[in-house]
Amino acid sequence: MMQFDPTEEQEELVGMLRDLLSSRSDSGAVRRAMESESGYDADLWRVLCEEIGAASLAIPEEFGGAGFTAFETHLVLEELGAAMTPSPYLGTVAIAAQAVLCSGDADACERLLPGIAAGETTAALVWADDRGLFDATRFGVSFDGASLSGTAPLVIDGSTADVLLVLAATSDGVGLFEVAGDAAGVTRVATPAMDTTLRFAQVTFDGAAAVRIGNAVDTERLRDIAATAVTALQVGGARRILDLTVEYSKQRVQFGRQIGSFQALKHRMADMHLLVETATTASRAAASAVASGAELGPLAALAKTWASDAFSTVAGEAVQLHGGIAITWEHDAHLYFKRAHATRELFGSPEAIRVREAERLLA
Repeated sequence: MMQFDPTEEQEELVGMLRDLLSSRSDSGAVRRAMESESGYDADLWRVLCEEIGAASLAIPEEFGGAGFTAFETHLVLEELGAAMTPSPYLGTVAIAAQAVLCSGDADACERLLPGIAAGETTAALVWADDRGLFDATRFGVSFDGASLSGTAPLVIDGSTADVLLVLAATSDGVGLFEVAGDAAGVTRVATPAMDTTLRFAQVTFDGAAAVRIGNAVDTERLRDIAATAVTALQVGGARRILDLTVEYSKQRVQFGRQIGSFQALKHRMADMHLLVETATTASRAAASAVASGAELGPLAALAKTWASDAFSTVAGEAVQLHGGIAITWEHDAHLYFKRAHATRELFGSPEAIRVREAERLLA
């Protein structure tokens, strides 16, 4: 099996993130953040961007970034996923910034990326069609040559983003457009989500003026980049809930013994460990392809299906192995369980991806 272990420099990044999140994003802090108006801790976001430089990692130096790659961004997402930290990182840095870079529009990169790299600008990619699907050929918004019209649901951080990047149908194919979040003709309505650490919105455009970014948009690669980013949250979360389950199994006593000493439970946790490790490898393989510009489609499909199934299974097993305590609001197991099922659908469910890949192979 191929390994994608972090380098020494990347391990230092991970270590800094874990230290920060352990002190600033524990269970109580996560709950306070997800219940706040913005949905995240603005001061923690500032520290992540200004002191660690997390938002700048995959942005080239000529656009105000640190000049690393999407693999470093992936490692940041893993740690945010492990801690269940609410933040604009997924929507702004891992998806929207990558959409701008993929456009190849130097003017747009110079205009938008420095603010994102500094943590001063948040952005959201408007994509899903009226069915709530992230189809590479069907869009809920259209451009008539002068303005945008239509509605898109499930926009990550769509209620609060400073900039909206809109994928819209045009007379010559799909286009990517830039619109200010508070522009005339734009209506944003927050959408309740199963995973309350993630914020979604339905965004409607009614003759909203927009600036086109680039010419051609490779929506399939952009979808695969977004799906790969989601897998980082998934494997990080799966790793943490497994660790919590193993720790609990050493503390919980039943019939005079630690439950972790029972052979049947050892086997179940070993299976969970295998799922986490293989999902992490698949996820990082896809991230490596994003970073290098290599062919991504099959790797992204494998990563999203495997990580989604693995996280759902591990989270479900964790709830069972924790017993009754896991279904209480006070325990964090339900947060991971909800995250697993919410992200399973984001940018393609495993079932939809398998159908899509089967059709591709048979074509």
